[in-house]
Amino acid sequence: MDEIVVVGQMARDLVLVVDEVPGPGGTAPVRERREMLGGKGANIAVGLAQLGAAVELVGVVGDDDIGERLTARAAADGIGTGAVVSRKGCGTGLIVNVVADGWRSFEDLPIDLIARAAAVVVQLQQPPEVALKAARAATGCVVLDGAPDRLGDELLACADVVRADHQEAELLVGRKITSADDAVRAAHEVRERGPRFVAFAVDDVGNVFAWDGGELVVPLGDVEVVDTTGGGDAFVAALTFALTRGDGPEDAARRAVEAAGATVTRPGGRPDLTGC
Repeated sequence: MDEIVVVGQMARDLVLVVDEVPGPGGTAPVRERREMLGGKGANIAVGLAQLGAAVELVGVVGDDDIGERLTARAAADGIGTGAVVSRKGCGTGLIVNVVADGWRSFEDLPIDLIARAAAVVVQLQQPPEVALKAARAATGCVVLDGAPDRLGDELLACADVVRADHQEAELLVGRKITSADDAVRAAHEVRERGPRFVAFAVDDVGNVFAWDGGELVVPLGDVEVVDTTGGGDAFVAALTFALTRGDGPEDAARRAVEAAGATVTRPGGRPDLTGC
């Protein structure tokens, strides 16, 4: 398979295992503490590598020991890290959202790398201007993960695939989504704005998919949910992998749901898709 590029976040993913999550102002003893490579971009890249894709991560870390360790961990996971930028004078983020404003210069984007990729995953917690430049530079399949707060029409016009959770889907269509049928209609509305394939997660329903001439609703699976962190990232990784290798829309959709289901049964955002 040709190379897939992921433009997204890198951070330390801190997982605290407790017997019960305390309420506001409460405390709980921590039974286990884990730190791992995290951030939505890194999680998607890890999932793609586990599935067998050749993947390059475009992201930002601080110029500290933690940034060096995260980059080394990504390389050990089989991810290309030549496009990871070490930001001088900055610390590496501890939680996913901390590094959302890490991009400060369009010069950081490796345009040649993006332009020759078979697929480019653009994680939309990046600044919209950076996401748009990456999407416009791509010549392969452009996968948008999330909903931009600005430049939405421009980004959708560049996209081949859009994946959004329930809240992001409502932002994309500008209204509440209250049922599976409503979500399918909303997905087709977004598809008419540019993308050829749209996937929405719908609370208490499952996932809906829409493409030219087809649609699919996949109900929530019967799995024991331990931690929803990373479920969406695994979904995007598996969906991108399947579509890039030529799977049909229904097969790609079901593979994505299966990957997300496997991930939420484990604590932490790091996927484990080697058997999917």
